[in-house]
This record gives sequence, C-alpha cells and structure tokens, in this order.
Amino acid sequence: MSGFREKLLAASRRNDSLLCIGLDVDPRRVPPGLLESPGWIEAFNRGIVEATSDLVCAYKPNLAFYEALGLDGWEGLRRTLAAIPRDIPVIADAKRGDIGSTSEAYARALFEVLGFDATTLTPYVGLDGLEPFLRYDDRGLLILCKTSNPGSGDFQDLAVEWRGQRMPLYQAVAQRVVEWNGHRSGQCGLVVGATYPSQLKEIRALAPDLPILIPGVGAQSRSLEEAVRLGADQRGELAIVNVSRSIIYAGGGTDWQQAVRAEALRTVERMRLSLPGRGAS
Repeated sequence: MSGFREKLLAASRRNDSLLCIGLDVDPRRVPPGLLESPGWIEAFNRGIVEATSDLVCAYKPNLAFYEALGLDGWEGLRRTLAAIPRDIPVIADAKRGDIGSTSEAYARALFEVLGFDATTLTPYVGLDGLEPFLRYDDRGLLILCKTSNPGSGDFQDLAVEWRGQRMPLYQAVAQRVVEWNGHRSGQCGLVVGATYPSQLKEIRALAPDLPILIPGVGAQSRSLEEAVRLGADQRGELAIVNVSRSIIYAGGGTDWQQAVRAEALRTVERMRLSLPGRGAS
C-alpha cells in the first residue's frame, strides 16, 4: 500500500523540492481585495497552491488558524483541501495527543473526515495515545521531538535515564519513534525545529530513515541552508522544511500570486544549492 512516505518522496523528487508551505491564513495579512468575498479563505489558499504546486513537497495547514475563524474557517479548510492536487501530501498541523476514544475521534476526524495525509502529534501521553493513529497504516505521524520555540527546553531538554543511558528527553523520544516506525505502520516521522541546529543534527543521526518536519525557518529567522543540510537524509531527502509567512504573505497587491511564486522559487533554489553536490561547500 502506498502511504504518506511514498507520496512525500514522489512529490519531492518530481518537484526537486524539500519545501513545505504552511497555509496559515490570517485575515490581518491577506490581500485586502480578497477579504471582500465570503470565500476568501479558499480563494487565498487556492491562489497559493496554483502559484506553487510545482515547487513543493507538501502543504501544511495549521488548524488553529481555521478554528479561530469558526464555521467559515472549517468550510474554508475543507475547500482548501479539495483544491490541492491529490499527488501532493497535506499535513495537518494539529498537535493532537490524548487517550482512548478521544484519540480515536481525533484520528477519524483528521484522516477520514478531512482526509489529511499526515498529522503532527505529541508523544507525551505515550504509545496508547498514538495507537488509534497508527492503525491508519497509510497516513503519516509526525511526532513532536524538539520544537522550535524558545521554551522547548523546559521539558524536552531534561536529562532522563532511558535503557541504562542518560540523555535529553528529545533523544529518548527520537529513539522510541524509530522503534514504533519499525514495528508499526512505517509511516512515522519527527518534528524538529530549525532553531536548534545541533539538536537537529543529533536527531537525524538517531533517525536516519525518518521524515523530519522542520519548522522555524523564515519568520523565525533560522538558516534555511542549515536546516536542509542537517535535516536531509544521506540521499538528500526526507526533510520537510516548512516555510509559511515569508512566502504566503510575500505580496499584498494585485500581483500577490506572482510575489508568492517568486519567493517560493527563491526558497527552493536556495535549498537545492544547500545539498551536497548541488553547490554546498
């Protein structure tokens, strides 16, 4: 069965790209002309997709932005998902994590009702909280490991005893997810922020074959080139480098789609040159 990993690799190879564009709609930043239409969410996102679908390996809507817009947001999200070509994976940035029937409902909502190819999850509740997601063996589970925010170290950097060794919690998470991936669906991955390059390097070494979603580039001002170089696997693949605001809000006039495409193309070209044998030193 073809799953998220295969779909991701196919899109990445077809477009020669590690770029994931975050579809984070914000009515305060959307081109003013679009807001006059009741379907502005779909119109904005469709415009981004039309301008960039040959430049990406994935799209990633953050559900919080749609939830904040109420029923219009949910309808706009549904129409957005329908507008994305089926051969491009779509990741729900949902950060779900619960147990029992609640986790089952989350998984059903994201994978069956909305039809996402993958979702972000928190490992804090343990394996039983992820079991309902793991049952969907064609869907991706991108599990928070070392997040990009400044406060991530409050818990993720805590030293823990794990299997006779002392290590930061994020390393234990990475190793556990590698095991789940091998014994379960084979569609697991990790979330590691570009804002922590040394930890990204460590985690890639611990999880050489897993997809890694890498936020924190662009508006959070971390090196795009460094994220690509440290996050990609030995073949220069399986890094999902997310860029949101610096691309989708690149222009606000009538030519906003052209500005979005130009910024996305610049980003992809920088990524390509960062890979070994493609111009990186």
